Amino acid sequence: MDKLTLTFLLHSGILISLLSACGGVDTITLNQTIKDGDTIVSSGENYEMGFFSPGTSKNRYIGIWYKKISTCTVVWVANRETPLSNKSGVLKVGHNGLELLNGNKTVIWSMNTSESVTTSSLVAQLLDNGNLVVRDQEKSIWQSFDYPGDTLLSGMRISMDLLTGKDIHLTSWKTDDDPSAGPYTLWVDPNGYPQLFERQNLVRQSRFGPWNGVTFNGMPNLGEKLIFTHQFVVNEKEIYYKYELVNNSLISRLHLSPDGSIQQMNWIESTQSWGVLSTATPDNCANYAICGAYGVCNINNSPSCSCLEGFEPQNPEEWIIADFTSGCKRINPLSCGNGDGDGFCNISGMKFPDTNNSWYNQSMTLGECELACKKNCSCTAYASLDIRNGGSGCLLWFSDLMDVRMLDQETEVLHIRMPASELTRPTAQKQGFNKKKQTTIIVVSASLGAVLVCVILALYASWRKQNRSRKLILAPSHDHTKEGHMEDTELSSFSLSMIAKSTNNFSINNKLGAGGFGPVYKGVLEDGKEVAVKRLSEASTQGVDEFKNEVRLISKLQHRNLVKLLDNNSGSSMLDWPRRYCIIHGIARGLLYLHQDSRLRIIHRDMKASNILLDRDMNPKISDFGLARRFNGYETEANTNRVAGTYGYIPPEYALHGFYSVKSDVYSFGVLVLEIVAGKKNSGYWREEHNDTLVGHVRISVLRHGDCTEKAEDRPTMSSVVLMLGNENALPPPKQPAFLAEEEMPEHRSISSGPTLGSVNDITITLLDAR
Repeated sequence: MDKLTLTFLLHSGILISLLSACGGVDTITLNQTIKDGDTIVSSGENYEMGFFSPGTSKNRYIGIWYKKISTCTVVWVANRETPLSNKSGVLKVGHNGLELLNGNKTVIWSMNTSESVTTSSLVAQLLDNGNLVVRDQEKSIWQSFDYPGDTLLSGMRISMDLLTGKDIHLTSWKTDDDPSAGPYTLWVDPNGYPQLFERQNLVRQSRFGPWNGVTFNGMPNLGEKLIFTHQFVVNEKEIYYKYELVNNSLISRLHLSPDGSIQQMNWIESTQSWGVLSTATPDNCANYAICGAYGVCNINNSPSCSCLEGFEPQNPEEWIIADFTSGCKRINPLSCGNGDGDGFCNISGMKFPDTNNSWYNQSMTLGECELACKKNCSCTAYASLDIRNGGSGCLLWFSDLMDVRMLDQETEVLHIRMPASELTRPTAQKQGFNKKKQTTIIVVSASLGAVLVCVILALYASWRKQNRSRKLILAPSHDHTKEGHMEDTELSSFSLSMIAKSTNNFSINNKLGAGGFGPVYKGVLEDGKEVAVKRLSEASTQGVDEFKNEVRLISKLQHRNLVKLLDNNSGSSMLDWPRRYCIIHGIARGLLYLHQDSRLRIIHRDMKASNILLDRDMNPKISDFGLARRFNGYETEANTNRVAGTYGYIPPEYALHGFYSVKSDVYSFGVLVLEIVAGKKNSGYWREEHNDTLVGHVRISVLRHGDCTEKAEDRPTMSSVVLMLGNENALPPPKQPAFLAEEEMPEHRSISSGPTLGSVNDITITLLDAR
């Protein structure tokens, strides 16, 4: 061998070693190794594989993590049950495939395959979707996607092979520092009509509702169409669930955490952190069958468990002590062909019962489904199997109905078998609960509540008449009452002297700003806690109802410590672009909480710059819930004859027709974003050459042609907005603004009643009261 050849080979060997050490290659071939400190990186640099120690642990594991994000987030671990105690480990492709050896050259982990191996061509490759694949002559013989840990990536499957019985499921880590198998698993249950279940130590913990052709029933927010596509496939060979990212530049994962929560998480580049897009197990009603047979859970009620209409507690004594596991029983028995016969009560707004003991047919019509259920005395309920194209297929339940809960956004109809005697009751065709034994209590409570309100209002009116310059200050504590009964809300009261002392006698130096009720002051209580104090103004355009509404909602939502207020004019010089972006993102996350993640669904209805408070760290807090409305049950939208809001921020469908939904807040948020970016108010901005407001000016500047055809349904949800803010590649093409006023209006005028249409030559809404 000549000197030149030797030098070339030497340099080539050094180069290969360097590439391997620096993560410059994505494969390991026969007899190549990865030592502790070396990594391989997928071709697009999405994922990296090597040795790591989780959290505070000193143990070493082989794992795969995201390459492009700052937080080391591991998505797969090879030797989760056999950690290395030091850095002597070596991963290699050997005669038996992929193997992990310790310092004594002992194999402590290897891939498990029944495929025969031709070792001369064996190669392991880390793909750009996070899958580690071992191939023999281009034939895949093993992949990490078949052995997941606590993370489901785009393209992975949770599955059950009906021919071999092999199941692929998620298993939580034991702790954040220990990736060994924890107590929680997410798996496919093939019995009846297949479903996804979460188990804790083999005991059912929570359940995804039956697949309806689009998503899991009871989980309408599992994933946005703009972000994911979902599949749940059931055939004679296998059952599996998977999701695919619409935009592969997004970073997203489904994570089963050590505490059992199941979350769809997206990486937010702006904050360098993970954001939760949806949560499968967010509250007590997610616990499997918590209310027993024929019981229904409603997280907004106290107690949360009740019986379905036509049923009563199986064991009333247990229900009194809040033990609902015995469930409910029918008040009247089914006739099943005797007497007047049975019928069906149609109920919507709920998560369908457990389908573990059910039967399904994909080709039957709903009418045929009803007939099939009626003919079988064991059939307790029926529903459409697939909601697409108006509904198709048949799903029949047998035995008791288990694990039912009320859900705001669920619109599918469940047809429950009932005796004819129950169907003649006035509430039989509506969702309801058996309240026979509770009627007297409710009537008495309501009567006492009404008397209490009258007494309070009378005392307050008398007090206010004698002390017109003094104001009552109340701060919310914990509210466990239903909407509309603020008189039952537990409040912590503060004396006027204490409030005056905390605000330095309502000093002008403590004034933070002013809202619909009146001025807002910064106060410091005796324990050092900083608070915001609202002082009701004599000239306030909002009254007792709005005050009650705000106290009730803030108490439930726990929005507190709102300490500093800046509008766009006074604060623009202090807000550089990163701060403005963080404020926008924080507002979006706050709205997402109100619309989706809180136990109440709240429509704010008055989103504007002056209702965003900033703390000392410039973190935004949404305030002023006086006009907010809570949605109950299955409601997702509503109409009102009393339009309330602020000119320039309200969407057209609300201003013109009194129609509002979560999309109303999305419109207002969009206007607010424009104001923050431009540093100008929408209603205060005016361009004579275009005769337009700020929104109109943006339209002319960006969208030069076309009609204003945007509808409320065209606007994204706030979960999509949060994701878009975290990744510019998720931004869809812009649509045109829906409402452009073409006449100058005084700044921040408010609408307190309507809706009323004005002349088309003037403006499209009538403004009655100014704020």
